[in-house]
Amino acid sequence: MMDHAHDLASVRDATDRLLTAVGKLDNASVTESSRLPGWSRGHVLAHLARNADALVNVLEGRPMYVSGEARDADIERNAPRPLDAQLADVRESAARFQDAGAAPADWSRTVELRNGVTDSASRVPFRRWAEVELHHVDLGIGYELEDLPAEFTERETDFLAARFAGHPDVPPTRLTDGTRAWRTGRDAEAAEVTVTGPPADLLGWLAGRRAGAALTVEGGALPTLPPL
Repeated sequence: MMDHAHDLASVRDATDRLLTAVGKLDNASVTESSRLPGWSRGHVLAHLARNADALVNVLEGRPMYVSGEARDADIERNAPRPLDAQLADVRESAARFQDAGAAPADWSRTVELRNGVTDSASRVPFRRWAEVELHHVDLGIGYELEDLPAEFTERETDFLAARFAGHPDVPPTRLTDGTRAWRTGRDAEAAEVTVTGPPADLLGWLAGRRAGAALTVEGGALPTLPPL
């Protein structure tokens, strides 16, 4: 089982880093484009707040979102808010998530996320950790993939490699940073392609944050990954 208490503490630390960094912005900066196509920094912050509340719903046995349309509408409505409102919303929703995580619960139970996806409740804090870390990078305010905690980078690489494992459109692929190795893509006795690179670049490629220009590929072209 995942160590949910450890991951909750990691979420708190990551949220504190993000709030400190965002607190140095101004209202104009919040309206500027993020690194996510079509989203301003305000969109990213609004999404982070609503994701925290959505994961509270998951932990408490409710649907994650009322609907996909409602989720998108909430983000669009909240994106233009000034900096102080964005900060307060991220901070307060993060506190609600921590409170839900602190409540006595069976962490081995299965919970339902979006689109019928299920997982162990014990993995929900790690999923939130990934949201906070990767979207901090997406804000484009000086926090890069290379700045992510090493533990997070390794575990998120584990998670994403497993997510694409068995996918019929991804060739059997071996990933390595020179020290550790992962397998992903279609099942096969041997990998067709080996992708090598620094941990941050491997994670960036798997997470759709980098195109893979810094990666070395043997045995074929760099695989095209399906959207997350």
